Amino acid sequence: MSADDLPLADRLARQIASGGPISVAHYIGEANQHYYASRDPLGADGDFTTAPEISQMFGELVGLCLADIWMRSGRRPEAAYVELGPGRGTLAADALRAMERAALAPKAHLVETSPSLRDRQSALLQHVIHHDGIDSLPDQGPLLVVANEFFDALPVRQCIRVGDEWRERVVIAREEAGRFIPVAGYRRIASGLPPMAEEAPEGAIIESPIMGAEIAYALAHRIARQGGAAILIDYGYEGPALGDTLQAVKAHRFADPFADPGEVDLTTHVDFTVLGNMARQAGLRVHGPVGQGDFLRQLGIDARAEQLARSAPARAQDVESARHRLTDETEMGTLFKAMAWTHPDWADPAGFGT
Repeated sequence: MSADDLPLADRLARQIASGGPISVAHYIGEANQHYYASRDPLGADGDFTTAPEISQMFGELVGLCLADIWMRSGRRPEAAYVELGPGRGTLAADALRAMERAALAPKAHLVETSPSLRDRQSALLQHVIHHDGIDSLPDQGPLLVVANEFFDALPVRQCIRVGDEWRERVVIAREEAGRFIPVAGYRRIASGLPPMAEEAPEGAIIESPIMGAEIAYALAHRIARQGGAAILIDYGYEGPALGDTLQAVKAHRFADPFADPGEVDLTTHVDFTVLGNMARQAGLRVHGPVGQGDFLRQLGIDARAEQLARSAPARAQDVESARHRLTDETEMGTLFKAMAWTHPDWADPAGFGT
């Protein structure tokens, strides 16, 4: 059996045995690449459910928000709809349908590397154009970008306080139970840490979204050159902050992130301060973050829910349940946050008022 045919856990164990400990960032990257390439993880039969799968209202309002920005910014031609990590394509389908009602019919460009999810997206959407990364996106015309639960799945570097030093956190070989072990590595981190690191206690962890920052910076520069806007929705916080936010989900339950790599969904909480700073450095205006509940209410989810309930009374309870799940502070309303970027010549987005 070749190394490529081995289960991912065995391949990682071989990497560690031959080359020494691997970084937590490398571990997350390898695990999630395998995970998303080998399955459709969404829905009741999968591992988790995202907002677009809960209700059509989510995608419709996001699409209308982008269409509204486009209309109030002069209806620039050749606009492209871009989605990062589009899942099954449900959000894109709902957003594009709503955009069409607003006389906007952009081509759909989806940044997706999973073969199984690409198949689902192509079956749902006509004339979709797939990309492995943002480098191949159209370089003419404004970009109308959506990233829902995209940045949370990207690798982060974890640094841990050891004595008066900060070290990169690494992963070492499996123990007898088959679980990999995270420990403080030998590599000292001497720069790039926030001021709060000086007073952090022993064992404290700081996460650095290096890959997320690189993607955000490159995407923001594309919008700065071409015009457009982006809406980013994820669960997270306004950093910097201390804490280990790495978590795993399997069959809609929390799991051990260091067991069964590639068979569970690994995520970390998103630092919206970093995302906003990347956009500002590119010259964009940043709006938010605000709680997902406030964002959707300002866009009109309550009125849309009433409309759907009237048109299909038999589904009224389901519609109300979905609205509550998306907006209530005990559900997704505050943990999930929304941020928007806009080109400096473009209109401010709805949904981010006080």
